[in-house]
Amino acid sequence: MKQRLKSGSWWARWARWARWGRRSFFVACLLPRILSAQDRWTPELSIKVATVADVVPSPDGKLAAWTETRAVMDGEKSEMLMQVFLAQSDGTGRVQLTRGEKSSEAPAFSADGRYVIFASERDGRKNLYRVAVNGGEAERLSDWKGAMASFQLSPDGKWIAFAGREADPDEELAKREKRDFRVIDENPKNHSLWIIPFESDAKRPARGIASGPWHAGSIAWSPDSRRIAFGTHSSPAADALKSADIREVEIETGKTADIAASAAIEAQPSYSPDGRRLAFVRSANPPSVFSDNRIALFDRQTGQVRELPATFDGSPNIIAWSKDSTRVYFSEARRTRSGIHAMPVDGAPLPLLEPAAGVIGQNARMNASGAYLGFTKQSAAEPVEAFMMDVASARAVKVSDANPGPRPPLGETSVVRWKSKDGMEIEGLLTLPTGYAKGTKCPLILVIHGGPSGVFGETFIGAHGPYPTASFASKGYAVLRPNPRGSSAYGRAFRSANLNDWGGGDYRDLMSGIDSVITQGIADERRLAVMGWSYGGYMTNWVITQTSRFKAAAAGAGLSNLISMWGTNDVPTVLDDYFSGPSYEQIERYARLSPLRHAGNVTTPTLILHGEADVRVPTSQGYEMYSAIKRHGVPAQMVVYPRAPHGPREPKFVLDIMQRHLDWVEKYVR
Repeated sequence: MKQRLKSGSWWARWARWARWGRRSFFVACLLPRILSAQDRWTPELSIKVATVADVVPSPDGKLAAWTETRAVMDGEKSEMLMQVFLAQSDGTGRVQLTRGEKSSEAPAFSADGRYVIFASERDGRKNLYRVAVNGGEAERLSDWKGAMASFQLSPDGKWIAFAGREADPDEELAKREKRDFRVIDENPKNHSLWIIPFESDAKRPARGIASGPWHAGSIAWSPDSRRIAFGTHSSPAADALKSADIREVEIETGKTADIAASAAIEAQPSYSPDGRRLAFVRSANPPSVFSDNRIALFDRQTGQVRELPATFDGSPNIIAWSKDSTRVYFSEARRTRSGIHAMPVDGAPLPLLEPAAGVIGQNARMNASGAYLGFTKQSAAEPVEAFMMDVASARAVKVSDANPGPRPPLGETSVVRWKSKDGMEIEGLLTLPTGYAKGTKCPLILVIHGGPSGVFGETFIGAHGPYPTASFASKGYAVLRPNPRGSSAYGRAFRSANLNDWGGGDYRDLMSGIDSVITQGIADERRLAVMGWSYGGYMTNWVITQTSRFKAAAAGAGLSNLISMWGTNDVPTVLDDYFSGPSYEQIERYARLSPLRHAGNVTTPTLILHGEADVRVPTSQGYEMYSAIKRHGVPAQMVVYPRAPHGPREPKFVLDIMQRHLDWVEKYVR
């Protein structure tokens, strides 16, 4: 974001001095270090940036509801608190609809538009509530004692369906009596399908309508409110995601039938408004992390399934049908951007909303009539906000004001491309130091995304997260965020280009990116740092075993020993896909591609960060790499965050991680 500067301000005088041609290294790369606190980005400022999600238009399109999440760090509190907001469709009349010390989430309008329904744990357990759009106290709709997940209102406004599991008194007793041992994979805590009446003066008892040897997830009502299509998995386990099927249940009889239950992944059910078809997303058979997914149509009269044409990345997220039942709207990432598209029932996909820069959120929502679309939008220079669009006119209006200005200046971010060693084109995002003057060399930080099928999109660089890009830029660092082979949003061939080759082509993609920025005269080859989380942590560990060109490294939740990783993480079949089998069948490959095997080569001072409750990349992976680096006498520090899962959630931890990254590179790179 460009801000207007007062002509007599301290910063403006320096800017004029630079424009006069005296663009020295000091001006370009050290000036941010002496800016006053209010003129530069810091981790403390980033943690205050709100997250916006779940933008929902009302049935008549006159209102929009959404959620805003902010960090609460008062005293003993360290949590992200989410609340529901409401505004007119033109962004006026903005109000905070829910309050309190507990989050309120997943807003949805009642069929008549008079209420907003939401889920909250404000009474100790997750339950459903409603609050009138003109304000007042929220009314609890459910009295559920067990676990509750997704919910959906019926089109006729009479019922709310939800996925959940009843409370188990024996389980609670076992906890109190310290007998809460568990047998792995035995008696999975599956969710069933339940409904409660929306309008009732009496207590609303929940009625179970579908259960079985499966775990219920996503929910879609038929237009006549007589049936529900719902997604299922074999269990709630993370590694059961490949066992996704779609079933349908009749509300009155409880009769359940399989709609799509092959060995492929079948998910995201959505009925057409005319009731003739059910759209869903289906993977290749058998599924893998490399699969191209397609939108498929189930014909309710013939029972036949027909796949629609391929999308750009093979990863469509269904939003809803058009009101005339001729198109399915979906969101999908395309390179560093993402937008919304329309898939005709007969024909190729068409763009509906493609930003010139930035990203449209993947959680867009359509109202019941199919006339209005709610979504979030952000860019590298602009924070996330909620928008509402009239589909017919394609006119979008910002309805939220979660992150108002003014803000300190940001380093400029642009999309950059380069050729890897084998000629493959690689793309990434390069953020320059704040106030950068062309032709000067600066320290460079290489940040690597997770996945490997993650992707760096054009999101706001001032938002909070492990890597404070805006703060790095304010300190005089350039930041390169590449999308090496294996990243999503570039198509299946690119996504699968690192099969059996972690640390091979992807490593060369990263090093070629560094070389490109050095060749441009931006990066100082003597002052480089590397860092990343999850697979980005793996690549950080790998990089420092292959080269000594980096002066500092920071590995967050990084894999170090692929053999022990396979047997201790919660999604081992992902490694099966990437390495053509489990570790005990491909033991030499797993060992050869493990950074730990090459740890004797490390000379780079390394910071290792890990969550103590991480089951995706167990904490032992961090300990193994830390012990090896330390044993060889290389400066190393390991920080473990209690209660933290794979991604840090508590804002005090996030703030600490951002600051540690800054301090580590300042110590060894500056």
